Amino acid sequence: MAPTAAGSLLPLSVIVLATVASTVLLAPVAAKDIDALLALKSGLHDPNGALKSWDPQLVNPCTWFYITCDDNKRVTRIGIARLNLSGPLAPELGQLDRLEYLHIYDNHFTGPIPKELVGLSNLINADFSNNNFCGPIPTSGPFKHIPRRSFANNPRLGKKC
Repeated sequence: MAPTAAGSLLPLSVIVLATVASTVLLAPVAAKDIDALLALKSGLHDPNGALKSWDPQLVNPCTWFYITCDDNKRVTRIGIARLNLSGPLAPELGQLDRLEYLHIYDNHFTGPIPKELVGLSNLINADFSNNNFCGPIPTSGPFKHIPRRSFANNPRLGKKC
């Protein structure tokens, strides 16, 4: 017996509802990651256009160069080393609660390392070396396990900004 029109619509409506609900529930999470990355980009000087793919119209930051995500499309890695970037790190990076790797060495970053980064409980590896950071070196949260060499060659780090 062939299914009736009404009978075939029920499973389809359940699928559509589930898809919409999962999109709505996941949207704020991805938006938070995008906002943090765009805050970083907006404060940086990028003379070579390395971060050109960080386009707010592309709502999935997992497609952006130098960004890696997990299966839930959450940012887990930022690898923007050796890109000739300059400027401060955005405090909004502290919102990237799934971030595990932050590699920003060999650039021209300035200012303090934002205190908001100490809340990144998943951060297991970071390299801030060969920049021009100033102010205190974070020592709490994930920074308890980041080796001192990850802060090397920042002549003003540990000194007042």
